[in-house]
Amino acid sequence: MEKLKHLVEDTDTKAGHTFDLVIQALIVLSLITFMLETLPDLDARTKRVLSVIEVITVLIFTVEYLLRVIVADKKLRYVFSFNGLIDLLAILPFYITSGIDLRAIRIFRLFRLLRAFKFVRYSKAVRHFRLAIKEIKEELVLYLVLTLMLIFVASIGIYYFENGAQPEKFKSVFHCMWWAISTLTTVGYGDVYPITLGGRIFTAIILLLGLGLISVPSGLIASAFTKVHEDHDHDKTA
Repeated sequence: MEKLKHLVEDTDTKAGHTFDLVIQALIVLSLITFMLETLPDLDARTKRVLSVIEVITVLIFTVEYLLRVIVADKKLRYVFSFNGLIDLLAILPFYITSGIDLRAIRIFRLFRLLRAFKFVRYSKAVRHFRLAIKEIKEELVLYLVLTLMLIFVASIGIYYFENGAQPEKFKSVFHCMWWAISTLTTVGYGDVYPITLGGRIFTAIILLLGLGLISVPSGLIASAFTKVHEDHDHDKTA
């Protein structure tokens, strides 16, 4: 059991490192086959080959998942951890045929590559990002609340301006929320746009507010990162 635990969890050993890299390679392979399956007009032979590859990779991932549960010191803690849930969700739809394809979430399993290759810098970057978000979590919550309020006000405003002129496109406040979100984020798909004078003036105001809306979180996160790096440098020199 101890040897099995080292194989599955310990990347310091040659066998553990090789095991981890093989699993990561299979994850990449499964993601490639998933993308290939979305191509139109695939012939039957290619579909069959892709299907066989998927079956083999899922079986290997299943064995790996069971091994990780077996060797885990706290089994329930692993099962309900981020990695444990991702590992389970990546294989579960294959067995229950729910019609929901969750293979794409296997991309998150590649985070283990950071551990496999000992990317300490990336670990520090993740820690700095977590500290930066923690530093400004109150501001981000306030920003989110204000954003939702602004989307609500924008939806109501454009509804009153455009509902009479374009009842099919601006049917209700709920339908107007798509316009409000795309306008506030300055995306502007152009599928829904105002044609009345009042609607256009209102849209110009919302666009200006949207420009400020986009810059707020960027400034908050940048200043938080700066503070985290300054604190880190200060601790190193202290």
